[in-house]
Amino acid sequence: MKFDDYRIEPEIKRNLAAMGLRRPTDIQFKSIPPILNGEDVLAIAQTGTGKTAAFAIPIVHMLHEQKRSRRTEGIQCVVMEPTRELALQITEVFDSIGKHTRVKTLCVFGGVEQDPQIARLEKGIDILVATPGRMFDLVSQGHIHLNRVQMLVLDEADHMLDLGFIKDIQDLIRFLPRKRQTLFFSATINDKIKKLAYSLVKNPIRIQIAPDDPVARNIAHSVAFIEMDDKRFFLARLIEENPDSKILVFVRTKVRAERVSKALERAGIQSITIHGGKDQHDRLDVMKQFREGTVKILIATDVSARGIDIPDVDQVVNYDLPEVAENYVHRVGRTGRADKKGLAVSFCSPEEKPILDEIESFLGKPITVLSIGKNEYNETLILHRDHTDKLTAAMEEIEKAENRGKKRKKRK
Repeated sequence: MKFDDYRIEPEIKRNLAAMGLRRPTDIQFKSIPPILNGEDVLAIAQTGTGKTAAFAIPIVHMLHEQKRSRRTEGIQCVVMEPTRELALQITEVFDSIGKHTRVKTLCVFGGVEQDPQIARLEKGIDILVATPGRMFDLVSQGHIHLNRVQMLVLDEADHMLDLGFIKDIQDLIRFLPRKRQTLFFSATINDKIKKLAYSLVKNPIRIQIAPDDPVARNIAHSVAFIEMDDKRFFLARLIEENPDSKILVFVRTKVRAERVSKALERAGIQSITIHGGKDQHDRLDVMKQFREGTVKILIATDVSARGIDIPDVDQVVNYDLPEVAENYVHRVGRTGRADKKGLAVSFCSPEEKPILDEIESFLGKPITVLSIGKNEYNETLILHRDHTDKLTAAMEEIEKAENRGKKRKKRK
């Protein structure tokens, strides 16, 4: 079946074709009809399967149809997202699908000035994509009114719960009309998620796309056993051997992200970092540079692992193994999107072996081991240590020369 066969607005079909979307994925094929019929939906599908379009296509169609047949005012749909990056990404999808329709989408999130967001709200919007904090700020100030909402979407619901947003979700429900359509999308399901989901939906259509392997088939993933202090040398080698590749490197903390970036800089490799310690403008700039390929190495904490759709990531490197086993799937899922092939490698130190055991238990099978011979291991250390040491010495010499020049100028 093709999107041309669906009973959706011609403008939307043209937009989907322009986006390169001609046939629905499994989650889209199973979700779009019940959503168009006004049913509540509880959908579980792994990352990279096209969940966003699965709810965005029918929502834009229904709202465009309504606006054409009768006048509608106020926010008609709320889409809740756990992070700013996801909220912006989902808004881009709604804007692309809704181009040339009457449907207006606005994204609100914290970390930036609220006045431009308020100005957009006053002009009137149909779909509000939001993170909880900023949305509730604007509700309490009287800038957001939710009494006309017909549809609620909880996206990446498992991550929302991980980040402690369950009370925010429960508070949100108090502002919404009881008669509404609720769409609940998540990558994983457990008892906590089930309890929340069934407290929000009414007689939902349950959809679960659950392959035997949680990691997509088109992602080749492996693990290499490397001492903690040697990881930076192997990362430098991997990058140097793949000079044209866009590589996403995951680390455990924001401090580690900056340290790894500095280590690469000493090896003459340019990289950028993204983590919770950066302000929103910096994070947006970093994502833009990486998306456009201005800088090909991005070092990230798990703030970027969930749901972020970065085009053409060639490789993912787990520099540090994730402490939560299922985050492994979300991390490696940043490559091999849609029908493209991807590569992922994890660096596992001896002290991380228990974490690797948990990840393999979650996957239900061992991860392929990337064997590194003793000679190859030592050559990597010698080559990259020597290279780094020489570069560091050269940088120090340049700095000394600059300082000497400044002193001479002062004497004059």
